[in-house]
Amino acid sequence: METKANYVLIGAFTIGVTLFLLLFALWAAKYSSDRSWNEYHVVFREPVTGLTEGSSVHYNGIAIGTVDDLMLAPNDPRQVIARLKLQADAPVKADTRARLSMTSLTGPPIIQLTGGSPEAPPLAAGPNGGPPVIETEASALQNIADTANRLVERLDNMLSEENVQRFTDTLDNIQTMTGTIAEQREDMREILINARKASEQLNVTMSSANRTLDTFDRELVQKLPALVARIDSTLSRLDSAAGGADAILSENRAAISSFANDGLGQLGPTLGELRGLVRDLRRISDRLEGNPARYLLGRQGPKEFEP
Repeated sequence: METKANYVLIGAFTIGVTLFLLLFALWAAKYSSDRSWNEYHVVFREPVTGLTEGSSVHYNGIAIGTVDDLMLAPNDPRQVIARLKLQADAPVKADTRARLSMTSLTGPPIIQLTGGSPEAPPLAAGPNGGPPVIETEASALQNIADTANRLVERLDNMLSEENVQRFTDTLDNIQTMTGTIAEQREDMREILINARKASEQLNVTMSSANRTLDTFDRELVQKLPALVARIDSTLSRLDSAAGGADAILSENRAAISSFANDGLGQLGPTLGELRGLVRDLRRISDRLEGNPARYLLGRQGPKEFEP
């Protein structure tokens, strides 16, 4: 019995040690796994159709992790929060940006991380010590969708009933105009013939004008040297006259200065006396005209005899 009891104890001890070692290995593996991965949050403000848990996360084209969870933002259901599980040595910086991307036309979407300049600091922790939040930028898929929506909206506006009616009216007007032109074909032919004749006459007139301009240019070129010589001679004479006037002014500068100082000073009294003389002459003229005999003889003129 003692031998069987020893075997049971040894077996139980062996099983216990094995379970302990297995649990320790699992804990160590989990601890090592937790230390080799970091969690990040990405907040998308656009639909993430096709993105699922386990989708790949790339950094400049290299896979560095996966999407661990997807959820709607509690405060704004228009936003989607993606929890990423990235390698601990992934260089996630403050200027790192996330966006949705496609690896191929038929492949599932992934999260592509870009940026991360060497001088940028590491991404800081999120609010209340939570996982760091990677900023997002519009993806090519969203840009394509927005562009398609704008195109569809513009097409709807372009193909409205009012524009369709305007287009129909324009076609009707064009058809009416072409019918009118077809009915006035003969008149149009005459107009074209007259236009051709007018063009020919215009060509003749232009040719005559060109010949006239050529003749004028040749005459001008021939007469230009003589005209320039005359202008030079006139300028020389003007220069000589200006020199003579300058010499005269220089020689008589003293007399001119004396006249300006003394003669102009006497000019005022002389003009006053001349004005008095003119006044006296006017008075004498008036007296002579009124009674010349009395003024000249000092008595009244003879009275006329009245029979």
